[in-house]
Amino acid sequence: MKYYDILIVGAGHAGAQAAISLRQAGFEGAVAMIGDENYPPYERPPLSKEYLAGDKNFDRILIRPASFWEERDIDMLLGNRVTHVDPQAKRVACAGEEVGYGRLIWCAGGSPRMLTCNGADAVNVHGVRRRDDVDAMMAQLDSVNHVTVIGGGYIGLEAAAVLRKFGKKVVLLEALDRVLARVAGEELSHFYENEHRAHGVDLRTGAKMDCIEVKDRRAIAVLMQNGERIKTDMIIAGIGIIPETAPLIAAGAAGTNGVDVDEYCRTSLPDIYAIGDCAAHQNGFARGARIRLESVQNANDQAKTAVSHIMGGEEPYHVVPWFWSNQYDLKLQTVGLSAGYDQTILRGDPRNRSFSVLYLRAGRLIAIDAVNAVKDYVQGRACLLTGAILDQTQLADNNVPLKEVVGAL
Repeated sequence: MKYYDILIVGAGHAGAQAAISLRQAGFEGAVAMIGDENYPPYERPPLSKEYLAGDKNFDRILIRPASFWEERDIDMLLGNRVTHVDPQAKRVACAGEEVGYGRLIWCAGGSPRMLTCNGADAVNVHGVRRRDDVDAMMAQLDSVNHVTVIGGGYIGLEAAAVLRKFGKKVVLLEALDRVLARVAGEELSHFYENEHRAHGVDLRTGAKMDCIEVKDRRAIAVLMQNGERIKTDMIIAGIGIIPETAPLIAAGAAGTNGVDVDEYCRTSLPDIYAIGDCAAHQNGFARGARIRLESVQNANDQAKTAVSHIMGGEEPYHVVPWFWSNQYDLKLQTVGLSAGYDQTILRGDPRNRSFSVLYLRAGRLIAIDAVNAVKDYVQGRACLLTGAILDQTQLADNNVPLKEVVGAL
């Protein structure tokens, strides 16, 4: 049985950063990374953007060259899926083989939430989470004219934007009454709805699908609950992820939506940490609520927190969240968490395609969505961190830099 002082389960952003941070901190013990794909760690956000669009090949989205891991004596146990964790014996099982560990860092991320209706198993129904997902999609595109995108979150919107660049006829179906409803306010939602429609996307909100019509194992139409039949050559599901935590939960780890961790990213199991998309942590920017954050920032920063604690540090995880999305020529940058806002301030004019939406709660800035407005994003982050109640007239004045906004009287 192989043994590693630190075993990292997951070869995405979080796993890669954990391994990098260990060596940067001077850790000299045996380190291995288990990944269920056959590829070294790569960036996932470009999958629905530059990689799908063909602007970046796979080598350009690798987090580090393959040689990097060998040079730092980090074993890559790729193509392996952990099916069982024994916290007492300190070992994991994958494909009939057991691997022992001194400490375990669990960062297996999540699997795309797929459709469950009749016809969802057709060969041209795709998720967008892994390289193989997008490669399969790209292999079919030459014979595709009509695409149906299910879900109006960032993944669905980004995929729709790329497919329109390819000249595909795109129908985007969102079951809620607006896109981005779970993560943004109405101003941003309606702006992106208008943008996609202006680019030719048939974007429909409040759209409830029933099932998928299949012929010869291929989806040929989406049938709606109102009886409408939407012709399609491909379906893309962008409806979220399911955190990969089953072996940990089965081993006794606390958690429901993900695996629960403390401020140092420790699970309730001894010597087992969890980081990234699958880790449910109490977040100070969410009023202490236990949440999962699906972002590169969170993955990287939690990896650093876990490694710091392993190396004897006592610095808890407390980092302002940030996100981004590229659609057409629009760069959206978000800082903070808007959940629970009770007021928004529109800064700039959406018609100019450069503006920001500021989210406030009890008069305090808690989040910013900046569209083609990098200065607002950068300066607003500093405003958010102060926690001060700021002058709302100045906040709304696009001629006043956010760094110059004064406190309210």
